[in-house]
Amino acid sequence: MSLLSTARTTSETGRTSATATTTAMDPASTTTAAATAGTADTMAAAATAGAANPMVTAATVGAANTAAMPPTRMTWTELVDSVRESGQYATRAEAESVTRIVLSAFGGHVVGDERVDLARRLPVEAARLVASQIPVSRQLTAAQFVESVAFRVLGATPATARWDVSSVLSVLPRAVGDDLVDRILKQLPPGYALLFGRAQLTPAA
Repeated sequence: MSLLSTARTTSETGRTSATATTTAMDPASTTTAAATAGTADTMAAAATAGAANPMVTAATVGAANTAAMPPTRMTWTELVDSVRESGQYATRAEAESVTRIVLSAFGGHVVGDERVDLARRLPVEAARLVASQIPVSRQLTAAQFVESVAFRVLGATPATARWDVSSVLSVLPRAVGDDLVDRILKQLPPGYALLFGRAQLTPAA
């Protein structure tokens, strides 16, 4: 009986030791534990990034879109009414005629991307007037441009033509945005800024 008890005790002790050893050394168990911990850490990191990144992305995209957003497009009626107010014309028909003449004369002097953007931002009817003009081969000075408009207006003088030109061009910043007007002025000879109702800045020597 003593020998049998001893053998049984030894056998049970061996099985316990083997189970403990197997549990401690089992790679699958270790891997599963590590994977579980890694998954938890990854999910926590993803949750943190997900909470922060959408806010940053939304703010960044929103700021970019706001900066790139063009001004609200005027209607043809609003443009003519603005010219009528600017030039103090007695009738809307007179203001509309002046608007058509000046934009037609001016359309050929704007080229490249500025020409495309000008047509895109102007009212549709005004855009057609600009886009239908063939780009000029030689840019006119501001004074020459006013003279060219005077030839198109019945009974006009250089003084009245200048008034007409300024009445239309001074409205364009409200219609198409100051940023586009700045770009257009950069490709025109000196003197045009005054026709837009702006001070003509002279570069320092």
